[in-house]
Amino acid sequence: MSTRIDTSSNTVIDGSFTGDLRRCLRGLGGLLAFLLVWWIGAITTQPSYLVPGPLDSARAFVDLFATSTAIVVPLGSRLVLPTGLAHLAETLFHYVPGLLLGASCGISLGLAMGWNGALDDWLRPLTRVLRPIPPLAWIVFAIVWFGIHHAGAAFIVFVGAFWINFYGAYGGVEGVSTELTDAASTLGVERDLSMLKLVALPSAAPQVLTGFRTSIGRCWMIVVGAELFGAPGVGYEIINASNNLAMATSVAYMFLISLAFLCMDVGFRLVERRVLVWR
Repeated sequence: MSTRIDTSSNTVIDGSFTGDLRRCLRGLGGLLAFLLVWWIGAITTQPSYLVPGPLDSARAFVDLFATSTAIVVPLGSRLVLPTGLAHLAETLFHYVPGLLLGASCGISLGLAMGWNGALDDWLRPLTRVLRPIPPLAWIVFAIVWFGIHHAGAAFIVFVGAFWINFYGAYGGVEGVSTELTDAASTLGVERDLSMLKLVALPSAAPQVLTGFRTSIGRCWMIVVGAELFGAPGVGYEIINASNNLAMATSVAYMFLISLAFLCMDVGFRLVERRVLVWR
């Protein structure tokens, strides 16, 4: 009996390993196919600088770290970093505050409106009017209100993060099963705040966290547009390089954004698994 169990366990492990290996090989194959199509497109396009090839883009990426650049930290001190990291840090100076503040406000309002029917009645028309406005449409107000620097770009990121997290939290609380609230009432949970804390929040947590994870990626897209008006950062360098027809450098900065997002996404997924371990 023991031998059969061990054999079964080994079979499961071998099957899992085979499945993981198959997925990795498929992913590698897809990546190689993309690089091949990219290379063919680069060598068949004239003038050649319009579509830089993989090798030219890789060289440009390495060049980002071959020189150093001094940047001004928001607190007032100066910091010298490799050029690529320096511009990435400048982007993070407005990306991170905009993301965290927007997510905090969006989640808070979404939970409040999803749980409180009266508040929802008051604010739902307003949210429906403001929601369709793209975050980049607020650039002119960001310039007037905050100026061309980190605060203005952070405001644009804030707007984007706010709505994504608002609807994640709002939908999560609205979807709380009445069976859960009835069971909690039966067990003695009577106060509205206690019901929100003990029942609604745990039930809505998967959607809230999914909304925040979505905003991590979406705000990287928004931040490039937010730097169109001159705020320092990776997005500005992409535009500046393309204006000088240094397309390989633009692609290198795009890779840098991709790597930054990948690191943040992997890190958040680890946190998400720990928070939702009960699932």
